[in-house]
Amino acid sequence: MKKLALILFVFMAAAGCVKETDWPSSGSTPQLIVVDGIITDERKPQSVRLTLPVSKLNAPPLPVSGADVLISNEDSTWQLSEVPADPGLYLTDSTFLALQGKTYTLIIYLKDQVYSAKTTMVPGAVFNELQYVKDQDSDLFRIDWVANAFSSSDAAMWEILLDWSAVPGYENSDSSDCHARMLFYTLPTLDVSEIFAPEMEKILFPAGTIISERRYSLTSGHAEFLREMLLETNWTGGLFSLANANVTTNLSDGAMGYFGACSVTSLSLTVTP
Repeated sequence: MKKLALILFVFMAAAGCVKETDWPSSGSTPQLIVVDGIITDERKPQSVRLTLPVSKLNAPPLPVSGADVLISNEDSTWQLSEVPADPGLYLTDSTFLALQGKTYTLIIYLKDQVYSAKTTMVPGAVFNELQYVKDQDSDLFRIDWVANAFSSSDAAMWEILLDWSAVPGYENSDSSDCHARMLFYTLPTLDVSEIFAPEMEKILFPAGTIISERRYSLTSGHAEFLREMLLETNWTGGLFSLANANVTTNLSDGAMGYFGACSVTSLSLTVTP
């Protein structure tokens, strides 16, 4: 009993020893480009977004415009086109889809510099639908469970799209007030920083909401990139945060981020009272 009390005392003392720190910033940004690109086995325009790093917290990134962007495999090459209304966003045509068993190469030509990355795709999987529960403080609902956070052999990213714009009483609401997007992850590791991560925003939605649930398969390298990114973002600031470090990338020197290929499986459901 004394040992348990001592452990609780140490834990509470550690939790209480929090000191606010104002970290100085040099104000300079590294000479890098940031690549955000995921191709899928869905026949649709696939996207690669190019931006510059930022030197201030929450500052909007500047787009990288005017690049030549190519995706190729053993059989074909696709030229991506920059969207005039959205600089830095490059799209394939609508006939593109990624295939299992192929190796895809991303090549970016920008001001006499060449950046590249390679990726493959692992199979998708069927899954059980998520669970939602009624919020105790309102007549609304919230997501209670999507998937187990840990899986040694079945890494995945889960995209949850919520739409209650057609629910009576919300038809005339602003679009941003009746749509939401949430991301969850099933990773082959379980970190202390994840278990004791800061509490995230709770999204509430009414009965009648349409939920679209999409599962993206992840290679081991893609899963490790997401894990390290979460350690630097969503999971930092908790009781057991780690020292900051550079995030893994599959891009060549001069670029950061990740180029991945995912198999997507999906389902839809409607929230019932």
